[in-house]
Amino acid sequence: MKLEQILFSQGFGTRRACRALILAGEVTVAGALCDDPDMPFAVDGPACPKPLAFTVEGVAWQYHARAYLMLHKPAGYECSQKPRHHPSVLSLLPAPLRERGVQPVGRLDEDTTGLLLLSDDGQFIHRMTSPRHEVPKRYEVVTAEPVTAGQTAALLAGVVLEDDPAPVRALACEPGGSHALALTLTSGKYHQVKRMLAAVGNHVVRLHRSRMGALALPATLAEGQWRWLEPDDLAQLVVVGPASALRDQ
Repeated sequence: MKLEQILFSQGFGTRRACRALILAGEVTVAGALCDDPDMPFAVDGPACPKPLAFTVEGVAWQYHARAYLMLHKPAGYECSQKPRHHPSVLSLLPAPLRERGVQPVGRLDEDTTGLLLLSDDGQFIHRMTSPRHEVPKRYEVVTAEPVTAGQTAALLAGVVLEDDPAPVRALACEPGGSHALALTLTSGKYHQVKRMLAAVGNHVVRLHRSRMGALALPATLAEGQWRWLEPDDLAQLVVVGPASALRDQ
């Protein structure tokens, strides 16, 4: 692939802008300056066993045909490309990732923290968010009132939400102290965790998503930070029903 096309595919602007960056000497590939926009480079296959490494204006990058990211979402951000009341989580990403069309995989409420995936792969986004695939999501919940055995049992048996007559149940519900529990769900309705706790007579004070499928949010990834998903990370998201992911917890 020509260098100009590589930069364009990775979100560094229009083809003309990418060409100008290269001609201005702002791009290195594998540590060497390259000012020829038409210079070809291998980006996959046997000739390129690792992602092609390059820098643009001194910032290190790697070539990825598709973007798969994880972000430790802080409170105070909306999972929207057109936020209404708070900044978008996309503002936490570098401009090239926003330019190439990366978007959140599902949503977390503005005040919810934790694991958020982002991608520019529409099929991946659909697979991870479709109710048919039942990807388990684990939430750490702090409650206003003590969690009772009856509330835990009701969450596991299923509660009825206002907009759906069919009961919604938790796949797993593990008490974590007098005012805390870990709730695992396979569906993703609007404000679901908060509404489920309200349905059993409690109230969510703090909500944090710690896991999707068998992929856990790393303790080393601080709030507001992001990183690329590695092949091993993606493998942990490919589950056949929820039980296969829970076995690895």
